[in-house]
This record gives sequence, C-alpha cells and structure tokens, in this order.
Amino acid sequence: MKDFEAVYIKAYRSGLLKERVVEARRRLGSCCLCPHQCDVDRTGHRKTGICRTLEKAWVSSFQPHFGEEAPLVGRHGSGTIFFTHCNLLCNFCQNHDISHQGLGQPVTDAQLASMMLSLQNQGCHNVNLVTPSHVVPQILSAVEMACKNGLNIPLIYNSGGYDRVETLELLHHVIDIYMPDFKFWDSDVAEMTCQAPDYPEVARKAIREMYCQVGDLALDEAGIAQRGLLVRHLVLPEGLAGTREIMRFICREISCNTYVNIMSQYRPCGDVTGIKALQRSVSRNEFRDALSAAKAEGITQID
Repeated sequence: MKDFEAVYIKAYRSGLLKERVVEARRRLGSCCLCPHQCDVDRTGHRKTGICRTLEKAWVSSFQPHFGEEAPLVGRHGSGTIFFTHCNLLCNFCQNHDISHQGLGQPVTDAQLASMMLSLQNQGCHNVNLVTPSHVVPQILSAVEMACKNGLNIPLIYNSGGYDRVETLELLHHVIDIYMPDFKFWDSDVAEMTCQAPDYPEVARKAIREMYCQVGDLALDEAGIAQRGLLVRHLVLPEGLAGTREIMRFICREISCNTYVNIMSQYRPCGDVTGIKALQRSVSRNEFRDALSAAKAEGITQID
C-alpha cells in the first residue's frame, strides 16, 4: 500500500479518538465490553467480572516477536503487548499462567502508551495487542497518548474472537489489522472448553464486523501487513474445532481471499483432564486433513 497512514492518526486529528476514549471509559462503570456482559463497576476498585481486571490493564510482557505470521514479522518483528487475564479462559490455553493465573502487573494508560512507542522505536512493524477484548478502554486511551507523541505504525487487535460488535464499533477507524481466532464451530465444544456456548455465533458476528471495517489483508511493497483481516484457527484433535465448517463460513460469508493461519501446535495444556480427546497433540494426518478442508472450501491464502 502506497502512502500508508495508520487509521487512528486521522481519528486523533478529528477528535474522534477522544470521543471513543470517553465512551469506552463510561462503559467500564457497568461493564458490558465483552459478550459476558458482567455488568460490574470496574472503576470502583472492588469487584471484577470474568476477566478479573479493574480500571487498569495488566501486562505480562512486551517485546518484538518473531514467531507471528510472516506479514507481521518482517525483518524487525511484531511489537507484541501481552495482556494478562482473558474474557474467554479456554481450559487448554497454552498461556495458562497469563490468562488463568494472572502473571503480569497493572499498568497505567501512560505506561501502556510508552510501551507502544518503545516497540516502534525498536523498529517493530506494528503494535500487536494480544488478548485485548477486556481492556479496550485502556487501549484507546493509550493510543491517544501515544499518537500525540508520534505513534504511526499499524495497530493489530489480536483476540480470541469472543468480541461484542458494540465494542468493535468503538475501534472502527482506530484498528488497522484485526487478527481474531475462530476456535470452534460447535457450541457444545465451546461450552466444554471455555463455558461459552455462544462462542460460534459471537465469533461469526465479530469477524463479519471486523471485515466490514478493514477488508482483506493488504501488504506494502516489502510484504508487510498494513491493513485488513487475518484469521487464526487452531486445529484440535478428533476434529473438535470444526475446521471445514469454519473455512466454509469464511469463504462464503467473509472472503475467499481472507488470510488464514491454520495452526498445528495444539498440545495438552491447562486443565483438560475431563476431555479425553484433548489429552494428546494433533496428529500429522489431522493437520493435513485440516489444510485440505480449507483448500477444498476455497480458501486461497493459507499461512
């Protein structure tokens, strides 16, 4: 893409970003940011919902990351900020210490803005916000601060896919790249793994909204992502993820040009003692079958 400018810069100049910060902060008072809609006052420093996060975001770590998708990593890495806690809490989470056990520390919005600028100063191609669904107000506030001090690289919203459309609307004209998971097609599997039987429906609505905001993934002359949608899908043993159905949905209702990363790295983590199928890794044949299903359904860009 020629003459790229991160979308949040225009939103900052116009005052739209400031308006979004105010509205997002207001919603913390009776939190309905994610599909759980816990309706707790996260500004009162007394009670938390599913995400166990109050007014300050928690961060586990931030650094250039070279294990992400190639269009995000480039030569200098993707600037990842790993937020502590989660609004989904899958029982097989490979970052169980961060999402379930709360590894990390609370940070002010100003500290979060400084992290974004530090990653940019280290040469990272983007700021990659990992597990951001429960801290959208803090992110918006930090982006406004960082933009004022020269932030200009793409922002990535790297979520589990369990996002409310009403919250994603606050991010329109702020987020450049959406990178959601689409974890499960079957509501019974979603309930068994993360006690969120509405996950498949929520993810479908969220990904539609994300695509409407940013479209297909667009790269610059060096092959670095600048804007668009990238969907991740973790293959689970015994077909529990519903790969074929998810790929069919993406191709038929989003775009066959959607950049999809089909991932093979599932291994037993967290607490899967009650689910026999999840007590082993994905086999080579299962992963090959998942790739074949994606191609058969018409997906053309597979990481």
